[in-house]
Amino acid sequence: MGKALYRKYRSRSLEEVVGQPQVTELLARALKQGRIAHAYLFTGPKGVGKTSIARILAHEINNLPYTDESTHLDIVEIDAASNNGVEDIRDLREKVRLAPTSAPKKVYIIDEVHMLSKPAFNALLKTLEEPPEHVVFILATTDIDKIPGTILSRTQRHNFRRATDADIVKNLQRIAKEEDVTVSNEALEIIARHSDGSFRDSVSLFDQLVSLADKKEGISKSLVSTSLGLATDDHIEALLEASVRHDIAVISRTLDELAKRGTPTKTILHQLVELIHQRMVQQPELIQLLDQLLELHKATMPDMKLLTTLALYKDAPRDTVQAPAEKNMASTATITESQSANDPEDVAANIPTPKAAENVKKASSKAAPAKPAAERPKTAPKRSSKMKAATEFDWPKLLEHVRTHHVALHSVLSRCEPEISGETLTLYTKGQFYKKRLDDSKYRALLTKSLGELNFAEYEIETKPTALPPKDSQAAKVAAMMGGGEEVKLDGE
Repeated sequence: MGKALYRKYRSRSLEEVVGQPQVTELLARALKQGRIAHAYLFTGPKGVGKTSIARILAHEINNLPYTDESTHLDIVEIDAASNNGVEDIRDLREKVRLAPTSAPKKVYIIDEVHMLSKPAFNALLKTLEEPPEHVVFILATTDIDKIPGTILSRTQRHNFRRATDADIVKNLQRIAKEEDVTVSNEALEIIARHSDGSFRDSVSLFDQLVSLADKKEGISKSLVSTSLGLATDDHIEALLEASVRHDIAVISRTLDELAKRGTPTKTILHQLVELIHQRMVQQPELIQLLDQLLELHKATMPDMKLLTTLALYKDAPRDTVQAPAEKNMASTATITESQSANDPEDVAANIPTPKAAENVKKASSKAAPAKPAAERPKTAPKRSSKMKAATEFDWPKLLEHVRTHHVALHSVLSRCEPEISGETLTLYTKGQFYKKRLDDSKYRALLTKSLGELNFAEYEIETKPTALPPKDSQAAKVAAMMGGGEEVKLDGE
């Protein structure tokens, strides 16, 4: 029976380890200088080499040769998942008092240490506080948040990172060469992308494909796609394009075809996210769809949720899209309000949508009703010197500007409602999440920069985690009693 490839090609020394130089280089330097800690903590995602490096380190501390089959009485491995009780750790405390059999140090490797019970951690702490000189502990975990702070403070911590696609491809190319297996670069890239940053998972998948591959053709892109149950590139492209076009028939038909092929919804979602990630620089408007897709894992019926998400998506924000009927309304508004264009308190006429028009009306603080020309003052009310030369504030124009130049800011700002009072611009964020975003110095700097680029006034910016209060005083009182809300106009009002 042949040995699994991930065991056959496991690293045997710190120099052979791929993808963790921030760990291996530090450990190698410390060993060379003779600086050995009494306890190490290796933390990071699964399959990135924590246990392998722990074994290598244990052998190199004792100047022992390391192979996958090598065993030594002074190197002890403990699986905390099955030995997690306080009695197990008390037994360990008794054994650590014994001197090494033949090696300079007795090394204990405790894998998945986060699985220990609270009493077991307390018992282990006693040993870590005053360990015997001849003992070294190497703890490994995939869940650092479950490790008590008292343990963390008594260990030398090393953080392992998720393997990059490039590192995984490089490692698989080395194994393919050693095994004399033909494999295309496209196939290796797909394997890397679906290994979740794990060297072990990528090698295990490669091993499976080697047994399925034709000896002449080798491992092809189609073989990898079939084995993983992936949708074809054409299907994923069709779904995204149909979503942008709002073509519900094509979306439904494509998803039905993939269901008949047995492609899981999770896989389709993963491929869609990957495709949008590749295109979002050229098509920043897709970020809204990406944001919605990333929430689908919470859905109780992910297949139907994926269908509705793709079907309801629009390829541009509503505030920047103008339907024909809305366009006529905006044109009418332009004619009606053109007579009052010289009044600085009037609202700008050419508003893209009814929703955007409502936002701008709310943004014009204390705007007086339009007066007949004979009743208007001959001179416009004076404004402060700070705002005199500025362009009149235009909320849709600001949204369009940040959508084009600062996509991350747009994803936050498009959820807000503005209100202007004197020289203060208040943004109602409808929740603490977006308020915290806009209060962040990075987002605040981008917003200030955008206002300057549009030659708007230098407003003092405030944020409130509520919806814009209703203009009607009675409605405002009701909203306050109910804990906030938005003013909604019904048809016929």
